[in-house]
Amino acid sequence: MEKSCLNKRNIFFRAFLPLIPLSFFLYSCNPTKYVPEGKTLLNGNHIEINRQGMTQAELSPYIRQKPNKKIFGARFHLGLYNLSNINKEKWPHGWLRNIGEEPVIFDSLIAEKSREQLLTYVSSKGYFDGRVTDSVKTNKRKSDVYYKVDLKSPYTIRNLYYEIEDTTIRKLVYFDSINCMIQRGRPYDVDVLQSEMNRVQRYIKNHGFYGFSSDYISFRVDSTAGRRQVNIYYDIRAYSKSDMYGRVTYLSHPIYKIKDIYIYPDFVPKDVLEGGAEYLSKLDTVNYKGYYFVTSQARSQLKYDLILQSLYLKPGAVYNITNTEQSQSHLMSLKAYRLINIFFSDTDAPEDKTGQDQYLNCHIQLTLLSQQSFNVEIEGTNTAGDLGGALNLIYQHKNLFHGAEQFSMKLKGAFEAMTQKNARLRSTQEYGFETSLRVPRFLFPFLRSEEFVKNYNPTSTILAAYNYQNMPFYTRTIANATFGYSWSGHRYRSHIVNPLQLNVVKLLKIDTAFREKIESSSYLAYSYRDVMILGASYSFIFNNQKIQKSRDYWFLRLNAEMAGNMLSAASRMAGAGKVDGSYRIFGQPFAQYVRTDLDARYNVVLNDVSSIVYRGFVGLGIPYGNSKAIPFEKQYFGGGANGIRAWQVRSLGPGSYVPEEAEFLNQTADIKLEANAEYRFKLFWILEGAVFADAGNIWTFNKDVARPGAEFRFDKFLKDIAVGTGTGLRFDFKFVTGRVDMGVKLRDPSIAEGSRWIIYNRPYSFRNDFTVVLGIGYPF
Repeated sequence: MEKSCLNKRNIFFRAFLPLIPLSFFLYSCNPTKYVPEGKTLLNGNHIEINRQGMTQAELSPYIRQKPNKKIFGARFHLGLYNLSNINKEKWPHGWLRNIGEEPVIFDSLIAEKSREQLLTYVSSKGYFDGRVTDSVKTNKRKSDVYYKVDLKSPYTIRNLYYEIEDTTIRKLVYFDSINCMIQRGRPYDVDVLQSEMNRVQRYIKNHGFYGFSSDYISFRVDSTAGRRQVNIYYDIRAYSKSDMYGRVTYLSHPIYKIKDIYIYPDFVPKDVLEGGAEYLSKLDTVNYKGYYFVTSQARSQLKYDLILQSLYLKPGAVYNITNTEQSQSHLMSLKAYRLINIFFSDTDAPEDKTGQDQYLNCHIQLTLLSQQSFNVEIEGTNTAGDLGGALNLIYQHKNLFHGAEQFSMKLKGAFEAMTQKNARLRSTQEYGFETSLRVPRFLFPFLRSEEFVKNYNPTSTILAAYNYQNMPFYTRTIANATFGYSWSGHRYRSHIVNPLQLNVVKLLKIDTAFREKIESSSYLAYSYRDVMILGASYSFIFNNQKIQKSRDYWFLRLNAEMAGNMLSAASRMAGAGKVDGSYRIFGQPFAQYVRTDLDARYNVVLNDVSSIVYRGFVGLGIPYGNSKAIPFEKQYFGGGANGIRAWQVRSLGPGSYVPEEAEFLNQTADIKLEANAEYRFKLFWILEGAVFADAGNIWTFNKDVARPGAEFRFDKFLKDIAVGTGTGLRFDFKFVTGRVDMGVKLRDPSIAEGSRWIIYNRPYSFRNDFTVVLGIGYPF
């Protein structure tokens, strides 16, 4: 009993010592310190609903006065404000008030307006006879407001009646009525009416009605139908035109067609503003495939066919707003333009005004990005927790062959400090060269139709790189080449296929002691050797995150990779024999394996200042044929700034293996399981906080005699799970986010079974059980 109490005190004072003064400050500071006499602090809003059909989360946004923000139940920002002296402006008092939050004083008028807004909202959802009452309870100068929402069953839609004067539009709407969002028997909902109004407006504009707007659409609701039902009258008015005397004439809405399309491929707004009509008069107009290209240059910077390939707009076609938006989106995806402006103007030809059809001229103004650039970048690096710096010399050409081809060359020199306790050379150096070419189409003749390009936005990428790496126990070179395709089949989904991936790894030098260590294990020996990797890979990415960060979102990435089969078939066909137990190509052993992994993340937005992110990762690599282990570059590792942060990078696992005290911690394996949860919250200024929990481990696929306990087994892998927790700070500089995390071990699989939960079995050691990791960007 005494030992258990000792352990718990040890955890409290070591793991959470930094939180003690903060917690004391938050809870001891008087929240009503600056609440005026006779006033009260708004402590909270409470919503009580008498029946299902609505939720508190649905109603909460309509309460206009919100209490002070809380983190872990404490008014952190109010506490900062209360630390200041409101009668002083000098630092730190003005600064504390600026980063803090002044007390929210309860206002009965705002509470009444909130009640009215709640009543309006429930009525808009079909609860016409719903009631909302409010009451206030005050204790110790703090007020809680209670909103009671009494609902009966909602009114439902009995019948929908169309009242459309324009016969052409009436036919369109009737034809599309199957897609109408207003359905009989459903509860009445104003939001559904608004969505239907927006949908049908867009549908009508997509059929040539350029001047049509939602102002012509209205709904009348008759709630006297009985049986808690309503009749809805769907009204679309005719086109109205007033003469000079104010007399209104009602006509059919005009249908617009596109007459001519004018494309300005090298439009420069500054030249137009400064040169005016004189500048415009000097432009040359060329008719190319029915489109008019207006340019000031003898040769276009971008091929005309590439521009036309991105357009959904055609001369003589009926105006369509979706085609206009998709044209702009595809032109932007070329990554060659800084500004794209598409607009329409009425034609001046009198013959165009006869009959119902009218004509528009389309103007497409394209402002190019700078074609070439040379940059010098100094950057911080973070390779799984090892921090360092890099100097990059980068040359880019954004339009190499006048087809929006993105070409880049990069020279890189990097230095990283090793965080491993037993790394003798506590740094790594890397020097490299990389060149890539991105082409906005598939290079080979399949799937190059105009329809495919417009629907899937394909690209081809060719990459080649060479790196020289000086590591603590070895020196190696890595040469790689990749050819691949990418495309998007949906606004949230994208695909990457690399049919050719070639890596050639050569060990130039290896430390004698390290060589003796790895030669004791066939697994490690196969990991650290010259190897050629020739294979293919596929990646699927799903990301429904939007620019605004007010909604929850998912991120999924699935990778699959296979290597060595073609080389294996070639060596067998050539009748080659094994050398040192492996088949070779050009004197180089080649790797043969399959590898797949899934990274899934779910971000839950709690409020304006806090969110929770969940992450799961599962990875599996299986060596076979010519390999006893997958190459070191393809193996998984645990710990570090982006993994289980209570362990240093590559110091966790594999399995329950216990490394020797003097062993260089560079543990890798074929299988990885990991789960993470992180609560993030804004503090003040650029500072954010986080509390996290991590769990997982790595394992080998085959038995490794030199690392007992490393092999994955279904009957024991749960016993090998490591668990850690901790806190962290983030520094949001907008262009980059710095991070400091302190992790503490809760469960260590390298300890003997029965004693792995440190919290219950031994005192904590700051040296062995706590890890401080530095990182750049969020961990996931």
